[in-house]
Amino acid sequence: MGYDGFASMELYSLRVFQTVATEKSFSRAAEKILRTQPAVSLAIQRLEHELGEKLIDRSGKELLLTDAGKIVFDFSRRFEHLALEMNTALAEMRDNSAGVLIVGANESTSLYLLHHIVNYRRLYPKVKVKVRRSLSSKIPSQLIDGELELGVISFDPQDDRLHAEVIFTDHLAFVVSPEHRLANRGSVSITELGSETFIAHNVLSPYREVVLREFQRHRVALNMDVEMPTVETIRQMVQKNEGVAFLPKMCVAAEIERGQLREVRVEELRVDRQVHWVYPARRALSHAAKAFLDVVKGRSISGEVS
Repeated sequence: MGYDGFASMELYSLRVFQTVATEKSFSRAAEKILRTQPAVSLAIQRLEHELGEKLIDRSGKELLLTDAGKIVFDFSRRFEHLALEMNTALAEMRDNSAGVLIVGANESTSLYLLHHIVNYRRLYPKVKVKVRRSLSSKIPSQLIDGELELGVISFDPQDDRLHAEVIFTDHLAFVVSPEHRLANRGSVSITELGSETFIAHNVLSPYREVVLREFQRHRVALNMDVEMPTVETIRQMVQKNEGVAFLPKMCVAAEIERGQLREVRVEELRVDRQVHWVYPARRALSHAAKAFLDVVKGRSISGEVS
């Protein structure tokens, strides 16, 4: 298909296709977009005819995307994000204090955003803020693909297509229950932790690897007998004295202050954790995103988005 064919393609057909691919059903897609099933089928047929490719394999019990369908699905998502950017830009043109801000963060870095979002909303109440939870490892590619405008991650992606800037330095805190045998100790040696049960996060991270390496280097067993899906569940398990954990200090600072957890320094293991702002290096930021960065850096003094 040449440029003329691409130009004539209706974005509506792409949206229909994306919905069918996501729902894996023509009937569910029709319900979601408030169309009849025949109308949905016709839109897919027209799209396949324009592209000259079969996009969906209907031969089995479940709808499957062909290789061409997978490519079109990926681009349809990009078109959707570009349409959102366009609408945001137009909204900002009409009203400099309006628009949509989409930020990607994982569970722990979302906590860092809370204070800044409160301040930002006071200054720019018309801006719709969407914080999308994502794995830190996926945020750089989501920024490059246009799915996100800003990202908050705890590592430097080292990608020329992205600008990364350290905005906060945290550390991994070794935390125990107030009833734990080590609760009243100011510090411990890593060699004293071989008999402990560690409540681990089942999401891989560079910091988990650092801890693993240090235990291996000191020939100390690291007994991760329990793995939990969230920081919150790990924190609760430690508070119940079911084990100990290494968690980002920002995630347990309030509990430590209230005496619900105790932080004990591990002499051989000090792991700093740098939180970075990340955004595309070669794509202009929206007014809303620039204003949010200013709020984070403490430069915003009024409700005007420059």
